[in-house]
Amino acid sequence: MILRKQFLEHVGQTSPSPMLIEVARAEGSFFYTPEGKRYFDLVAGVSVSNVGHANQDVVRAVQQQAADYMHVMVYGEMVERPQVEYARRIAELLPGDIDCVYFVNSGAEAVEVALKLAKRHTHRTELISMRRAYHGSTHGAMSMMGTPEGEEWKAEFRPLLPDVKSINFNSFEELNLITERTAGVLCEVVQGEAGVRLPNVEWLRALRARCSEVGALLIFDEIQTGMGRTGEMFASTKYGITPDIICLAKAFGGGMPLGGVASKKSILDSFTNNPCLGHITTFGGHPVCCAAGLAALNYLIDNNVVESVEHKGLMFEQRLSRHPRILEIRRSGLLMALELGNAEYLYRLMEIFKEEGIMSDWFLYCDTAFRISPPLTISEAEIEECCTIIERSLDRL
Repeated sequence: MILRKQFLEHVGQTSPSPMLIEVARAEGSFFYTPEGKRYFDLVAGVSVSNVGHANQDVVRAVQQQAADYMHVMVYGEMVERPQVEYARRIAELLPGDIDCVYFVNSGAEAVEVALKLAKRHTHRTELISMRRAYHGSTHGAMSMMGTPEGEEWKAEFRPLLPDVKSINFNSFEELNLITERTAGVLCEVVQGEAGVRLPNVEWLRALRARCSEVGALLIFDEIQTGMGRTGEMFASTKYGITPDIICLAKAFGGGMPLGGVASKKSILDSFTNNPCLGHITTFGGHPVCCAAGLAALNYLIDNNVVESVEHKGLMFEQRLSRHPRILEIRRSGLLMALELGNAEYLYRLMEIFKEEGIMSDWFLYCDTAFRISPPLTISEAEIEECCTIIERSLDRL
């Protein structure tokens, strides 16, 4: 109780009613309170903990790198093995001719870098986002949160970036709004905070073609979908589209704070001149974070984790779609929205989940559906147990 009191007094809050669940430790698909209560983690730090909590490969990598060296010099000047090896390994897996990574601290910073890079490379100023998009809370990223759903978050922080407009996700008609004035188009491959809205693949192809036609850079926000969440290492690969720039974060750091902007080196080299130091970041590519990210990536590959994601997602879907309270399940791999169609039901369910030992959440632009995005390492037995608890919770509505 003392720690919770100090939390409320000394830690900045983002809502008037925090959950106040105290975490003592976490392992695999679970976290535990000091009293020993176990919670199924169906949020995974919002798709961060893909390889499970306290993954020993990641823990060892962090410990070893911290013992060797931590921060030495601002990114871009020193040759540091964790950065180089991680960038090379990621480059081998990225779609198309994307072959270079610029490391940053977070998803929001990755978006900021991508927007700057599009302007610098094309010498244009217009930026286009998707309605119902979420890209982060910094001024530039917030500017790209499409109206009207994003207006609640944007209104009190204006003025934001000028020369920004939004179009509808999956709208063929509005692709003509992308013109020779457009520097970049920012798009989530799967819209996360809109409640897991899946792309029309033909629309993605048309979006790619339109950007190529007018010379605009296509930027995919894979901050939540990257690193195996949708059943491929990158959703770009799953849906067969190669953008010009990919934004990465969340699971990219293996549980440590790390983001990245991936593109062709010829595009990223735009930051090296006119002006040089086009983007600099003190802690971007921190060696401990890169060591953790590399260890997590190797774990995913060595243990064939991503290959099991679609099957595990289907297990959740087939089991829970039978419950009468579930009206619809929208899913890409292990990124799922379970639609209740009623916000009051959802808020009540969150309280029931808390009692039953489930950590879930709703979506910023969809408060009628709850989230399932567990660690990708969740076992089939754990899925069955978790579904039993979810069904029991739904029965209590």
